[in-house]
Parts: sequence; C-alpha cells; structure tokens
Amino acid sequence: MTRIADIYRRIEADDRPEVFLVLRPEAEVTAEYAASLAAGGPLAGVVLAVKDNVDVAGLPTTAACPGYAYRPEADAAAVAALRAAGAVVIGKTNLDQFATGLVGTRSPYGAVRDSRRPDHISGGSSSGSAVAVALDYADIAIGTDTAGSGRVPAGLQGIVGIKPTIGAVSTDGVVPACASYDCVTVFARDIATASRAMAVMGTTGTRRWAADTPFAAAPDAALAIPAELPALPAAWRDAFDRAVARAEAAGLRVEAVDISELLAAAKLLYDGALVAERYSAVGDFVAVAGDEAGLDPTVAGIVRAAGELPAHRLASDQADLRAIAVRAASLFERFAGLLVPTAPRHPTIADVAADPVGVNAELGTYTNFCNLLDLCGVAVPAGNTADGAQFGVTVLAPAGHDGVALDLAARIAGAPPAEPWNLGLAGALDLAVFGAHLRGQPLEHELTSLGAHWAGEIRTADDYRLVELATTPPKPGLVHDGARGRAIRGELWRLAPAALGLFLTRLPAPMTLGSVVLDDGRSVVGFSCQASALSDARDLAVDHWLDR
Repeated sequence: MTRIADIYRRIEADDRPEVFLVLRPEAEVTAEYAASLAAGGPLAGVVLAVKDNVDVAGLPTTAACPGYAYRPEADAAAVAALRAAGAVVIGKTNLDQFATGLVGTRSPYGAVRDSRRPDHISGGSSSGSAVAVALDYADIAIGTDTAGSGRVPAGLQGIVGIKPTIGAVSTDGVVPACASYDCVTVFARDIATASRAMAVMGTTGTRRWAADTPFAAAPDAALAIPAELPALPAAWRDAFDRAVARAEAAGLRVEAVDISELLAAAKLLYDGALVAERYSAVGDFVAVAGDEAGLDPTVAGIVRAAGELPAHRLASDQADLRAIAVRAASLFERFAGLLVPTAPRHPTIADVAADPVGVNAELGTYTNFCNLLDLCGVAVPAGNTADGAQFGVTVLAPAGHDGVALDLAARIAGAPPAEPWNLGLAGALDLAVFGAHLRGQPLEHELTSLGAHWAGEIRTADDYRLVELATTPPKPGLVHDGARGRAIRGELWRLAPAALGLFLTRLPAPMTLGSVVLDDGRSVVGFSCQASALSDARDLAVDHWLDR
C-alpha cells in the first residue's frame, strides 16, 4: 500500500469527519505525491494540511463559516512556497470560526476532538491542523496564531508548533483575525521537520533580520521561568517542574521571575479594546449575516461586541501595551528565553460547553501576550501529566531570536538539535574552527556568546598542520603546508555577518581569518595565521585535534 493510500484508509477507519473540511480526492493527491518524489526538493514527499482560513487555489476557504466561503484562484503565499518546495496538499482543516478561539469547538462543522481522548478538546483555533498531524494524516500542517492558536493545540496534541516572529511569514492569502498580530505557523511531529518547513515559508516574509541575529543559545544560557503559575492544577505544576529539571540537566541556568506584567498584557487582547481588530477583519460580514450563514454564536458575540468599542479605549490600550513592552524587553536582556506551560490544563468538550468564554480565556494564560509583545515561540511536548493529558511547554524569545527559541526548546525536549530555520534568511556565514574553539574546549564560549550555531564536524584537505602560537594563553593556529600537512579535524559553525565581524576583531594577533579548503573540496572561512608567526612556532602533536 502506498503512503497516500494508507493515509486515506486510516482517515476512513478513524471516522473523524470534523478534522477536514475539504479532503482532496485520493487519486489527485496520489499523483501529486508521485510527481513530488520524482521532482525532488526540500519538502519532496511531505504531506501538508492547511487550516481553512488560508487559501489553497481551487479549494473553498470558509474560515469555518459556510456563508463566508469563497474559492480563491491562487494559493496563499505560504502555501505556494511549500508546494513549490515539494509539499503536497491533502486538504483543508477545521478551526475555531474566523480563528477566534483556543478551544477547537467553535465551528458549525463540529468540535474537533482530541487525537487520543475524544471527550477532550483539541485546542484551537488551529484545531484540525494539529489533530491531522497528531493522527499522522499529514507530515506538516499550516496553522495561524494570534493569541496562541499555533501553540495551544500543539501542546494538547503532543506535537511541535513553531510561531515565528511577526512578519517572518507572509499573511497574504490568510483571512485576518487581528491583522497586526497574526502569524502563519507550522505543526509537525518533530522539531527538525517543523524547522525545515518554516525555512521554506520564511522566504515569503517581510521581516528584516538583524545583522547580528543569534541562531543558538550558549550551553549555560540563562532561562527564565514564571515565579507564579496561575491556573495550573497540581499535576500540571509537577509536569512543569519536571520540564524545568530537564532544562537544568541540559546545562541551562534557570531563574524564577515575575511575569505579572506579561499576564496583564495578555488580558488586553480580549478584555481590552485590541479586539476591535477582529471587527475590522470580518465585522461587516458578521453584522449582516443571517442564521443561514452558520455563525458560531460565541464568535459572533465577540466580533459584534468589538464593533462597539470606542476609539479612545483602543488608543489607551495601545499606549499601555507599549509601556509594558518596554519593561518586558528588559527581561530578555538578562535571559535567552522564557519557559512557560503551553496550556494550563486540558478541558473536556463538556467543560467548554458549560463555560465557552471562561475556559477559552484560561487556555490563553501563557500565550495571549506573545504576539502583543512581539515575541517568537516554539511549543514542544514535555511528557504526560499525572491525569493522562499530554503536557507541553513553550520557549519564548525576543523578535528575531527564532533560532534561540528553537535551540532551547530542542534541549528541553531532549530532541536532536535542528538547523535554525532562519539561517539562510538572515544571511548566516560559515566559519571553520579548530583547536581551542571546538565544542568543549576553552574558547567555545567566544562563538556561543555570539549566537553561533554548531553545524557539525569537518576535516580539512590533507595539507594543513596545527602550530602553537605565542599568545596568552597559547593557542593552536592552522597553517597550510602542502609538503608536511595532513587532515585536521575541525567544526563548522554558522553565525550572522555582524557576529562574524565582531569575532574577527577579537582575534588576537597573529591569528586571522582566511580561506580553508575542506576534504570535500569546499572553501570556507576559517582560522589562519599571519606568516610572521610561523618562524618560531612549533608543531602541535595533540592527537584529539588531528584527524587520524
């Protein structure tokens, strides 16, 4: 049985009609899948599900509202990029209507049930996308995230969700929720796959990456955690404590901090006037739509109320938010990231039916403030709580520090390190290092302090040698020597252009940077020595720095 046939058989057997609003014909997907494998590409053979507030050419976009439906002629920018890279769209997924909610039940097409415990919610608004990945109907899925919709369902479904810096992925072809804060996100079952997909979607973005963009955190980076954990029951607190212990076991320096201001900012999104953007997005439609449109009553109530907010309240809340953002920025001057629970608990569908607004607000406790304060985040699984729910944590970092968030999340989750998805987008440069700058050696910190990403081991061509330089302390220097040379073991690191420039200014004489030829024929920037240093330098015979 082919991969696509297996997926369709499982979809039929599982009887989860609420997951997909449109499931493409199996024959079409099978043909595209075969063509993708034949053509190759960074996402060849990757099956993609798309949240139904994101356009796919020829398929209806409903935003989970039948009366709002339209049929786009072109893919959304993110979808187009993924398809060009080889991804194959299997269908459009259910969501909280107009991406308004974190529960996954606010849809006339039915509540999306948890992938393991069908009496529990999936989390929303990107509910169908998260469950499609969790049930292995798709390798990756597009979500959107304004208040946590790319993170809460990831946490509850035990998968990975990457919420990039605002503007890092184009929102062209996306039905807006709150346009100033909307992000296109990705779900996958592992960090590496999610990062690979995000790298493709990131080619559509308008956010400019700083010349000193960091791509990783130092091995002993400082990580903040909340001093207080509101809304968490005891079993979930224990689960979070275990995640913190894993962070410490990974070498991170953990410190509890007051995040009350962040939580105050979170309340501005729905309890304040910022929700007026939801009326701006779809209010004209909601205001006149009749019962036949299929409006969810909770969503309709939120949108209509947003149209009654006075402009002065919006201006006041925006001013308050700017002040909080300035104070919150100081937190990330001391810490590489902030670790929070992704969700405070896993409600049942009955819980939400009994209190649709209150439960939804509770689920946004640790997510609502993120986009308001221009943070990026990576949600990862972190084990099961005592009550059987899948527990997840999210690493938050400042705008542009997406690689740092990815690095910290991988370490805390115990996952293999993944290549940061924004390496190429931010113009990262390769640097070959040897001797004392290798991982675990005394000068590794000179790279990690600049946010450099370790990209693996390398070997030089067979015409180099290491000499001891007369520095304080003595350092090994790489010398090209066609007559007496041999292959030297080294490492490849990637860092931002400004970081590489700063690294060069810190190199003590007679060290410098130059071209180094590797055993695969590539030429990369690496350590070299000024010729004047070689007259009294002696060869090093430290075996662990040489390739045998």
